[in-house]
Amino acid sequence: MTTPVALTIAGSDSSGGAGIQADLKTFAALGVYGASVITALTAQNTRGVSAIHAVPPEFVTAQLDAVFGDLDIGAVKIGMVAQLSTIEAIVASLKRYSPKHVVLDPVMVATSGDRLLATEAVDALRTKLIPRASLITPNLPEAAALLGEGVASREADIEAQGRRLLAMGCPAVLIKGGHADGTESVDYLIEAKRTARLAAPRLATKNTHGTGCSLSSAITAHLAKGEAMESAVRNAKIWISAALAAADRLSVGHGRGPIHHFHRYY
Repeated sequence: MTTPVALTIAGSDSSGGAGIQADLKTFAALGVYGASVITALTAQNTRGVSAIHAVPPEFVTAQLDAVFGDLDIGAVKIGMVAQLSTIEAIVASLKRYSPKHVVLDPVMVATSGDRLLATEAVDALRTKLIPRASLITPNLPEAAALLGEGVASREADIEAQGRRLLAMGCPAVLIKGGHADGTESVDYLIEAKRTARLAAPRLATKNTHGTGCSLSSAITAHLAKGEAMESAVRNAKIWISAALAAADRLSVGHGRGPIHHFHRYY
């Protein structure tokens, strides 16, 4: 039997709730073997990010070559890329190895408000990395930032922003509605010929650290297992909703605590 393998290319979270650590927990929780390429080290906890140390781009390339040279990667998740030279290293490797699925979570700002992407790297994210992605997963503020527009609030405006993001070269966009108001948290999966509205009850918890990282890595895990895009997104949303619902069973840190990745097991 073939073991499904997923790769996360992202930053490290020293408190374990987001980034590489959240991605690997997500892969494991969903029955997928996880590999990782670290783009940056962060000194981080549930209260915020106090320091970032970028990994040299040539060492990012060395990690990518090591992983792709040996493992049969079913899908790739890209999270925090930190700087322009890192984006260029990742793009070169994606061209070289052509993975079947690439899920890009365009992380620019942490939940705490700390900036995670250098300003000069945003244009490269738009023009070099997004065209290499199978799916991008911005939240409402990230979608607006990528387009240089205001944050959308009406459903028609959200879909219109998604279609403008499609024009950047990716075949699918998932705009996450967690930052919106209302009793439901609604995400929109926008593809060339259709839009799927994915709703779940909005959960009252402050323990949301790593939610975006974990949703994109859950989609990646389902794609690595051979699921079609919409199925992978729907199943990932069901899983992340359960992980959020169980988050208060954990008591970790004094700020925004993590979601419960292993809610199915303890």
